[in-house]
Amino acid sequence: MHTGRLFEIVYLLQSRPRMTARELAERFEVSVRTIYRDIDALSAAGVPVYAARGGGGGVGLLPGYVLDRSLLTDGEQDEILYALRAMAAAGMGGAALEKLAGLFQKSGDGWLEVDFSPWGSGPAEKRVFATLKTAILSRREIAFDYYSARGEKSRRTAQPVKLVYKDAAWYLQAYCLARQALRVFKLCRMLDVTLLDAVFTPGPQHTPQPMDPAEAPGPLLHLELTFTPAAAYRVYDMFPPEWVTQLPDGRLFVSAFYPESPWIYGFLLSFGADVAVLSPPQVQQALREAGQKVAALYGAPE
Repeated sequence: MHTGRLFEIVYLLQSRPRMTARELAERFEVSVRTIYRDIDALSAAGVPVYAARGGGGGVGLLPGYVLDRSLLTDGEQDEILYALRAMAAAGMGGAALEKLAGLFQKSGDGWLEVDFSPWGSGPAEKRVFATLKTAILSRREIAFDYYSARGEKSRRTAQPVKLVYKDAAWYLQAYCLARQALRVFKLCRMLDVTLLDAVFTPGPQHTPQPMDPAEAPGPLLHLELTFTPAAAYRVYDMFPPEWVTQLPDGRLFVSAFYPESPWIYGFLLSFGADVAVLSPPQVQQALREAGQKVAALYGAPE
């Protein structure tokens, strides 16, 4: 008896008034006889499921049935609750978490807490997230001010598709009406986000794309960097372990690939004197010029 299949049969029958045994057999790639054995097993477990033969017949649940927690093992119940706890941290699934926790008679013991918000974030960031969630689920357009990686501000109208959490930051994939293309927007650069009344119908142009650096627009820079031991905690925070090599003198060597953009220069400058760029030369020159401009702001020492 396959517990996973039994659970999915009940789930399907809760969302549809009736299905034929053949439809269920084709879905699970088993025989019709196996489906009837599953129905007998569910009935023996107390699930009010029935099978009617002949025209207009099929497999169904009695109206008003609520999924019995006994169909799931303790481990499966825990996995569902932990997944919902992560969703609740993003502002979704809170009500479902409470209901299922009550149904499963589990409190979670408080051992797991998920918080996607950065240190110092406030109600404004939570409102933006809630607005975007509503827009995606209701297929409504949004308008917002956006600052690009080059610091350019523009007013955008877009059709939101998907929220993505990647590398400690939230991003929105949306079809930009001004660019007539799918674009990725970093949430922290979105200001004055407004939910519009216009409703859109999803099409091929709204298909979410994987956020892979290798597919990012523009050339990739092959960075070769060394960091002082004092910056080790940030190096391991920001780079995968396989990119990092510890040198005999304690410094850290990093070989990394990133799309060329103003962001990468600001990122490297944030390390101050704890990073040295070995290559490529254009990055060395850009950092040299940026350092000279910073020094000029404060003038010569007295």
